[in-house]
Amino acid sequence: MDLERVERELKKRWIVPYRWGRRQSDEWDRRTNFIYTTYSFESLLRKSEGLNEDLKNYALNRWYNFWSAKAVEHIFASHPLVTPNKNRYDKLVDFTIDDIPFDHKTSIFPRGFDRGLEYAKKHKEELIYWLYENQSQQGRKHLKNRLFVVLYDRSEEHWKLKAEISLIKMSVQEYLRRFDAKELSRIEVEKSEALSDILWVVK
Repeated sequence: MDLERVERELKKRWIVPYRWGRRQSDEWDRRTNFIYTTYSFESLLRKSEGLNEDLKNYALNRWYNFWSAKAVEHIFASHPLVTPNKNRYDKLVDFTIDDIPFDHKTSIFPRGFDRGLEYAKKHKEELIYWLYENQSQQGRKHLKNRLFVVLYDRSEEHWKLKAEISLIKMSVQEYLRRFDAKELSRIEVEKSEALSDILWVVK
């Protein structure tokens, strides 16, 4: 994956306001599945022509989030400490770190958490529980091991950091350099036990 090209294309998305208009749903996911084979922002706009405004915004946001997540996954997979999962249809495991399986989830700092950055850093497990309990109820919902990549922009445009692939890469490499399985949080949600952690990307 050409990370520099992905970053350039993702940043083109910034010209359009980031609006969802509705919650993510399996039906609208099916109607916008062309995002998986669309590699440039210009192509995305062409394929989105004729869609109503809400569905077009949905497609733009899914494309942006998908390719950002693929880039982050590639960054992890390229590190010697990480073994990527060869089964790309596995929704529970993206890779292993020190033989510990993880799904990774890149998330902007959640407005609904109702606490600031410094509080969240000092109360990591509280935020982890919030992220598990408030995750999407659609296809990727699960309560297994998850590594949360949480993006925080001090200008409060957190969503734009999903395009800052170079910055995310530096943060991932630093996280893996000091990775210690003993520092993972062992949590219990809905009678399921999982290992989890937060990797912060702050600008």
